[in-house]
Amino acid sequence: MSKFIIERSSPLSGEVYIDGAKNSALPIIAACLLCAGGDIFIDNVPYLSDISVMCRIISTIGAKISRLNEGKGIRIGCENIRPVEMPYELVKKIRASFLIAGPLLARFKKVRIQLPGGCAIGVRPIDLHLKGFSLLGASVKQEHGVVEISCKKLKGNEIHLDFPSVGATENIMMAAVLAQGKTVISNCAVEPEIVDLADFLNKMGCKIEGAGSDSIKITGVEILSGCRHRIIPDRIEAGTFLAAAAATRGEIKINNVCCSHLRAVSSKLKELNAEITEGENHIKINAKNIYKNADIKTMPYPGFPTDMQPQFMSVLTTIAGTGIINETVFENRFMHVGELNRMGADIRLEGRCAVVRGASRMTGTQVKATDLRAGAGLIIAGLCAEGKSEISDIYHIERGYYKIEEKLKKLGASIKKVEE
Repeated sequence: MSKFIIERSSPLSGEVYIDGAKNSALPIIAACLLCAGGDIFIDNVPYLSDISVMCRIISTIGAKISRLNEGKGIRIGCENIRPVEMPYELVKKIRASFLIAGPLLARFKKVRIQLPGGCAIGVRPIDLHLKGFSLLGASVKQEHGVVEISCKKLKGNEIHLDFPSVGATENIMMAAVLAQGKTVISNCAVEPEIVDLADFLNKMGCKIEGAGSDSIKITGVEILSGCRHRIIPDRIEAGTFLAAAAATRGEIKINNVCCSHLRAVSSKLKELNAEITEGENHIKINAKNIYKNADIKTMPYPGFPTDMQPQFMSVLTTIAGTGIINETVFENRFMHVGELNRMGADIRLEGRCAVVRGASRMTGTQVKATDLRAGAGLIIAGLCAEGKSEISDIYHIERGYYKIEEKLKKLGASIKKVEE
């Protein structure tokens, strides 16, 4: 087991490079299963444990994978895959494992898969995924933690999602690209990762229109071919470094970003009185004069991302006054509150709201990362707390951040990874 040792840091300073988006790479790797002709080359792939698990999952069913460009690129060939059941020890590791259901159903007309795992941040049912598959003509059977989906052929249909679920939008979209006729998905997710997946699928020969809006139109095709694609930058990693700079009152430049993807985060930082400067593919923050507190309400994109809530909670603990965080996406995403209070924060929970009274004296202690983004929030708190902080269970953090400790060190942070 590994842990992070963090001491109070000076204001962060310097430049940091952002890796490719994990939440874009995972569905794109799954989508490779649709392609029966030619290799696929994917660039800017983050070298994370979740990515490794997804690659192992599709390798289990016959995909050939090789890493290129010092681990930042991969080549995937799926000509000889077969729809066998994946080992549960892999499927349970990441929720994104269920994203292989749509591609396998589209290509082989059947799939059998266990219910997925992932961070315990709240109930994330797959009912919208299954509803979409059913409307495309598939029969669904679910018992004892296993889902069986099959059909004679998939036919396009109109599918309205009760909630703009990212995973359901992705899975249904991948299933529909080989279906007969036209599919329209309404009230769908509009996240940048949806657009990136659609761009990738279109490069393989799919016909998808409207990605990025709440209505996606898909015209089914018969066959797909290999292509080359570059993963978009990770907006949550970029937001995390913005939050770390804000908490330490630093001044940094973040390279390889899409500024338009960060508007909800950068706008909230401006409310705190941070100076934000946007470039073509970089963003700068000067947080030396932060003094205002603010309220936050998490919402689906383009609202404030739930994946940035724990990091901003740590920022609010450093600012005098009271801020209220309303978590509307996941009902169990306040597990880090107890850990922050152990460090001296003054945070009170009232249902799905957290009342943060800032500028309390934070001191380092032993805390545990309960999930990926909670762990990132604890790192930020550790950078601001007096004394030494020890964060355990950092495998959660490493699911979404590649060598975050080395990137923070280059910005002047006092952080190291140690093996127990």
